[in-house]
Amino acid sequence: MGQALLQKVPKLKEWPHFNGEGEYDHMEFIRGIDMIKEDFELPDRLVTEIFNTLFIRSAHRWYIKLRQAHQHQSWN
Repeated sequence: MGQALLQKVPKLKEWPHFNGEGEYDHMEFIRGIDMIKEDFELPDRLVTEIFNTLFIRSAHRWYIKLRQAHQHQSWN
């Protein structure tokens, strides 16, 4: 990924965030992430590394527990 393109990637505060509470549309969150990933040609690893900052409140607690239970597992 080129530095010029990386500088154009939106700041994390501008990315969609997901809290997993109440009436929520998780597909809207996923589509938002997919659009940024495609528009800026971001590698999967970069996107998955920042999930910790995109999940908030209940979703963040769920994500932390999931990572603790399944840490360091390969996708292969």
